[in-house]
Amino acid sequence: MNWLITGGAGYIGSHVVYETLRSGRDVIVLDDLSSGIKSRLPDGIPFEEVTLTDRDAVFAVFDRHKISGVLHLAAKKQVGESILHPDYYWEENVVGLQNLVDAMAANNVANFVFSSSAAVYGQPDLKFDDLVDEAANCAPINPYGETKLEGENISEKCAANSDFSVAALRYFNVAGAGKPELGDQSIFNLVPIVFETLDRGDRPKVFGNDYPTPDGSCIRDYVHVQDLAEAHVAAMEFVENSGAIFMPINIGTGTGSSVFEVIDKISQVTGSTMEPVSAARRNGDPAALVANVSRAKEMLNWSSKRTLDDIAKSAWEAWQFNRK
Repeated sequence: MNWLITGGAGYIGSHVVYETLRSGRDVIVLDDLSSGIKSRLPDGIPFEEVTLTDRDAVFAVFDRHKISGVLHLAAKKQVGESILHPDYYWEENVVGLQNLVDAMAANNVANFVFSSSAAVYGQPDLKFDDLVDEAANCAPINPYGETKLEGENISEKCAANSDFSVAALRYFNVAGAGKPELGDQSIFNLVPIVFETLDRGDRPKVFGNDYPTPDGSCIRDYVHVQDLAEAHVAAMEFVENSGAIFMPINIGTGTGSSVFEVIDKISQVTGSTMEPVSAARRNGDPAALVANVSRAKEMLNWSSKRTLDDIAKSAWEAWQFNRK
């Protein structure tokens, strides 16, 4: 099987590329390198530097390669940026996806794994120990989440009208590193934000300490990026062996960790004494968002193996490696 992986030079994408190769499948990577790093990829992998908004270029990729499945990771994903530039996010994430699935349909490629997000759920009214499952109402509260939900809608129509077999993976909070050289180098997620704060000799901020949770801070489901990569391969196998179907699937651990707990774990791993400073809540932050992962176990025969300790240790090793 030859799988086209869009966004394959990114943080998550590079992990998925290595895991896909390990599964015995062949890989072609498409990436515009706006945030991806080509040197992350193994030598000899066919590589296409293409933006998905260039419709002709996308169709040309399918002309040049024999493709049997597409794993779509390429997207803009910063919530704050999406609020400032919603039209740009729609163009990149929705128009780009439409170009991709049109090229798939024109070339009779029906196996599709779509990188979605827990952002499609928005701000569910849950207690700190409740789990959100795939049947929950989807009501995204920012343009990024809206583009991911629209991507799911487009994918579902492809399954209905073009016999696509689709697994839409709704990621929760991804962190850690499978290899130091593949670590997250952006400063947008909690773990690298805390590392960057440590480098500055500053104190990490906790946005809100009065949520209805045990320690007052938000609770999230943190999944190791290597577990996530393995989930993608399981999803590939799922769509390869299914008929026309659209299946949204949560990818998380089923266990929540508070912001204070994550900072404490990082403190243990780095040997630093950190006293977080509390700040005002941010608009749109639910008190808790933790995945019900029973569907992933049932449909993909997948569950996470790695712990918050594994996440913190691997992320810290990668952070140090990439700052040598």
